[in-house]
Amino acid sequence: MKKKVAFYTLGCKLNYSETSTISRDFEKKGFEQVGFDTEADIYVINTCSVTENADKRFKTLVKQAQKRNPEAFVAAIGCYAQLKPKELADVHGVDLVLGATEKFKITDYINDLSKNDFGEVHSCEIEDANFYVGSYAVGDRTRAFLKVQDGCDYKCTYCTIPLARGFSRSDTLANVLKNAKEIGDQGIKEIVLTGVNIGDYGKGEFGNKRHEHTFLDLVKALDKIVGIHRYRISSIEPNLLKNETIEFVSRSNSFVPHFHIPLQSGSDLLLKQMKRRYLTSLYTERVGKIKEIMPQACIGVDVIVGFPGETEDLFLKTYNYLNELDIAYLHVFTYSERENTLASTMPNAVPKSVRRKRSKMLRGLSTKKRRAFYESQIGQDFTVLFEGENKEGYIHGFTENYIKVKAPWNPALVNTLKKVSLESIYEDGIVQIKIKEKSLAQKKTSRLEV
Repeated sequence: MKKKVAFYTLGCKLNYSETSTISRDFEKKGFEQVGFDTEADIYVINTCSVTENADKRFKTLVKQAQKRNPEAFVAAIGCYAQLKPKELADVHGVDLVLGATEKFKITDYINDLSKNDFGEVHSCEIEDANFYVGSYAVGDRTRAFLKVQDGCDYKCTYCTIPLARGFSRSDTLANVLKNAKEIGDQGIKEIVLTGVNIGDYGKGEFGNKRHEHTFLDLVKALDKIVGIHRYRISSIEPNLLKNETIEFVSRSNSFVPHFHIPLQSGSDLLLKQMKRRYLTSLYTERVGKIKEIMPQACIGVDVIVGFPGETEDLFLKTYNYLNELDIAYLHVFTYSERENTLASTMPNAVPKSVRRKRSKMLRGLSTKKRRAFYESQIGQDFTVLFEGENKEGYIHGFTENYIKVKAPWNPALVNTLKKVSLESIYEDGIVQIKIKEKSLAQKKTSRLEV
């Protein structure tokens, strides 16, 4: 009988793409992949260290794996495994911990699935993470996450990612295009481009520090791939989102009008203390450029609350700045001290109770901004890509500009692109739509819900 392997991924889309590639390596070795909530012979947990909660979640997952099979082999990989290998190895039940480069060779380390008395660690110095492994994840067969870049050369004072993933390096353009074509050949209609700092694409493409290509070169090349109907650009730094890229997206065949641009703070003083590479004036300019040529574009924003030195006035500066900005939603992160970061040594720490209060305020603002964005799109026509999961009797999907829709479950809609018209918003934020269909006899219209 085949040995069974189960995976659990914490953190970002980049982690998901890498987990998916590693899982395919296991399948090539004869393993059968099963769900993490079932009994398996080996459990692989891809860790994250961006938030404190992700660290704590790891221990819970190890306990769950052991409960399902006390004799199962448990392996930890990912960012937390690189940063704190011994800490993970000391967790009861963990047998193997692999760092930034070793995780891609995990099947070479698993010759004997017998439980170890102590966690075995194989972790390189992060300076040795100097090669690139391309990967992509296929979710529900309608959307894929395609990794194009890894590592980061930025030194933001709150961030551990450079310590966990190393310096900035990129996949070759030829390999990105090959992976995109493979994804398209599977009938998948949308690709989300992922990486640590994707705007830095091209650096380290052939093992050197030079930029062999730019992010704009990548976007232009992908736009020519036949079979992919949509590309989304995941989080991209405002200083690396050039006007030329914005202009190309506005007229491209398949890149959608949806941008996610980290801000982190609306205070220039705090941006400088964070060692971000822009000020609010540049951020305002980027948002203005997008909305000028793509009025229907959806813009998401990352923001951190509770950074050391964030006074009430500075927080309100961020709140008011975001309130006035023409954006659609926020991803709010509550600052947590991370070991070996400059910010963890800064004075004037914000009390955790204040951090939670500010986080709640910004989450409320996000709800308000999303509602306002949806209202601004009422009466417009869009195309929805419907996903494949039946969630409590509904099927979900997204418009080009990231308006989430749902309709009564209909398997015929899975992985289809349908023209819709947005009609109205209910009190709970659900939008009523019409699906526009043409038959030989007449144009039929059926009401669905978003």
